[in-house]
Amino acid sequence: MLKEVWMQVGLEKIDSHEGVSVKALLDSGATGMFADKKFVEKNGFKLERLDRPVRIRNVDGTGNSGGLVTHEIEVNVYYRGHVERMRLDVCDLGRTDVILGMPWLAAHNPEINWETGEVKMTRCPPLCGKNKERKEKRELGKKKKREAEEEAAIRWAADEKEDWGREEEMEMDHRKIEGMVPRRFHR
Repeated sequence: MLKEVWMQVGLEKIDSHEGVSVKALLDSGATGMFADKKFVEKNGFKLERLDRPVRIRNVDGTGNSGGLVTHEIEVNVYYRGHVERMRLDVCDLGRTDVILGMPWLAAHNPEINWETGEVKMTRCPPLCGKNKERKEKRELGKKKKREAEEEAAIRWAADEKEDWGREEEMEMDHRKIEGMVPRRFHR
């Protein structure tokens, strides 16, 4: 059985839309989402200063060797068709580049196969990028279906010369036209 679960995710920079692939550790003991300071600097992510520095503790209760968290990054996170905008606190994570902690796990409630480490995003919240994308596709499909039905009705009406209850008016118009055209041209 696995002791750790990692996800290969894509992080997209908000300002330049450049992407970086990274292994993210899923950590139910972490109280936030974090990115390693060296990883952030190496990959040129735009740092945003926090209003107030935040003290974080390592799993053993000791203070983080990087000191207070003073910055965060904003990124789009991609994983198997799932996408969401997220803020990651920047701190010293040692050999780990990204940690997705309990807030992320609780929000998405992913299916985790503890034998293989496979992570499936089947229970995402309504505002999750994957669900919004599915909803947009459904709405687009419904709109296209409505437009196709309207177009078919118009074609049918034109092809069938449907008069929608105007028989008398059409008969009068037909007689007027016959009266204007010499009899020899009538069929």
